Amino acid sequence: MRLDKYLKVSRIIKRRTVANEACDAGRVVVNGKAARASYDIKVGDIIEISFGAKDVKVQVTDVSEVIRKDDAATLYKIIE
Repeated sequence: MRLDKYLKVSRIIKRRTVANEACDAGRVVVNGKAARASYDIKVGDIIEISFGAKDVKVQVTDVSEVIRKDDAATLYKIIE
């Protein structure tokens, strides 16, 4: 699954266009490298996102195209 779509489906970022812009601006890092929106996410990847003054680091635990809003948090595990 594409990185921008994963960020939207998992509800880490609310809109896919915002996720796409964050990737283009270099604020999203996957496994220690800046990632483009088209990066293919796999289980076990570490995603780091800079939200202004705060950083979020998550590990991908599952990749699913469609998931209920209540279960979206099961797609990742927050690290640190």
